[in-house]
Amino acid sequence: MKKIVLSKDAPAPIGPYSQAVIHGDTLYVTGQIAIDQSTGNMITNNIEDETNRVMKNIGLILKEAGADYSQIIKCSIFVSDMGNFGRINEVYGKYFDQNPPARETVEVSCLPKNVNVEISCIAYL
Repeated sequence: MKKIVLSKDAPAPIGPYSQAVIHGDTLYVTGQIAIDQSTGNMITNNIEDETNRVMKNIGLILKEAGADYSQIIKCSIFVSDMGNFGRINEVYGKYFDQNPPARETVEVSCLPKNVNVEISCIAYL
């Protein structure tokens, strides 16, 4: 049985998908981009702020599901320019003090709304 997670504080889905789904003791969080739900604005002035907003959006969804960053077991990072990897990695790393999750980082030709970074994750509950 699956349970849909919807945080009113995180950006609403922009297509036919859920912010996150719980199945058993596992939480699957959809790829997040840098939309500030309170204003509806995209945060793309620099890659650090953009990555920070993405991670905050993930945090809001985790919180709604009763979890936090320490429970993430895997992340997938999609970037439009691998040249930003170091700067993205620096911000991303601040969310994991110890025992960071498994992950992959992949450069893609285009992301939704032409953002520079999108991150999804899987967490345990």
